Amino acid sequence: MLHTRSGGAGHGTAATDSGLMSIGTVLTVLRDEFPEVTISKIRFLESEGLIEPQRTPSGYRKFTADDVERLGRVLRMQRDHYLPLKVIKDHLDAVERGETVQLPVLGRPRDGEAAPDAFEAPTAARVGRAELLAAAEIGEQDLHEWESYGLIAPMQDGAYDAEAVTVASLVAELGRFGIEPRHLRVMKAAADREAGLVDQVVAPLKRHRNPQTRAHAEARAKELAGLTVKLHAALVQIALGVRLP
Repeated sequence: MLHTRSGGAGHGTAATDSGLMSIGTVLTVLRDEFPEVTISKIRFLESEGLIEPQRTPSGYRKFTADDVERLGRVLRMQRDHYLPLKVIKDHLDAVERGETVQLPVLGRPRDGEAAPDAFEAPTAARVGRAELLAAAEIGEQDLHEWESYGLIAPMQDGAYDAEAVTVASLVAELGRFGIEPRHLRVMKAAADREAGLVDQVVAPLKRHRNPQTRAHAEARAKELAGLTVKLHAALVQIALGVRLP
């Protein structure tokens, strides 16, 4: 459950007297339940119309407690149900209008019907091809092209890592700015090099016989991955001479 009261010791100083929160404070609140959420993810959901934070005269975002609660619902439905953003938005808008609606779930059959092969129920770590297409709201041709450039790749059994939904959504969003998949190969190459560096650091722990040590290797890899992402973002901002709010 999200705790969005601005008067607490943890977040009161970062919020304004009116209870509005900066995007950094929102990120801190959400990460209690969603450790992988990023500022870029919040901005992306705003660009898709899922939230509409207020803006200061200088253009900085300010969020209400209701904004944060809505963000939590969006992230929860993405994580647990892999619903397309349009379906999530329509559902939340209906709830806010006071309508009684049932949350749709991809991949589950209706009463008395067998689930089609293409819509196997996704787990927390993987999605089927049909779920990926639906959740990212892309077509088969788009996915085929992105696979040809190595931006997205299925696992051996044909399923995809759940994070592929995020990748697909971001590739589609960049495409709206005229950035084509072929332009993104340099980003994929950089990501592979960064992953190789992290793997080199944790490899001795991953090979250890002790299960606790191997679990520690996974936690260390996640920590290092987070740090490399932050460093990459900071270096890009410096190179462009921009500061993101």
